[in-house]
Amino acid sequence: MIRYLIIDDEPIAHDIIKGYCDLVPNMRLVKNCYDALDAFEFLNTNDADLIFLDLNMPVLKGFDFLKTLQNPPKVIITTAYSEFAVEGYEYPISDYLLKPFGFERFLKAINKAFSSPNQKTIPFENSIISRQIFVQSNKRHIQLEIENILYIEATGNYTKIITSDQTITIREKISAFLELLPKNEFVQTHKSFVVAVKQINSIEGNTVFIANHKIPIGKIYKLNILQLLK
Repeated sequence: MIRYLIIDDEPIAHDIIKGYCDLVPNMRLVKNCYDALDAFEFLNTNDADLIFLDLNMPVLKGFDFLKTLQNPPKVIITTAYSEFAVEGYEYPISDYLLKPFGFERFLKAINKAFSSPNQKTIPFENSIISRQIFVQSNKRHIQLEIENILYIEATGNYTKIITSDQTITIREKISAFLELLPKNEFVQTHKSFVVAVKQINSIEGNTVFIANHKIPIGKIYKLNILQLLK
């Protein structure tokens, strides 16, 4: 379960963020804070996995608040001021959402915060799940384990994600989806195919074999395979 905290002086911002979070599995609101001092007091005695943080707040600004935290949780900035983005690189921030933002952009921020191999794992109920991302297929929001992905196939503006037990089609280009995945665990074999390295059973000629699937190797991508075989 991802425990999150909203810090924003605008009530409507709380409603929008909570509404988006309610669409995502395994997220629980632990506190609505309307100023940074309230959040500081809460975090002194409570834990959170994620903070949605506004920057332009009374008394204590967002970045000044971050300076007070010794071991901050994941932080996603939510602000109407794009000029603060450069300063944000000085802090341990997962993403920077510029208001107003839609659900698709919000979902990418959640994925970015928790799918990187360099990030800590998230404590889900009753088990420890290593890395998961959320994808939108039609009107469903599906929680997908990276470990189960066999390969990915581009089909125009859509991407097919083939896992060990299902095929999911999302309306997103393959290049955009690849940004959510750990680069060292996937290799592109063709302009339309990317495979999970650990799922490869064998390589023969211009074909990669994964389970009962045959994935082609394009001429300009043979170097990727040769580097893999070293």
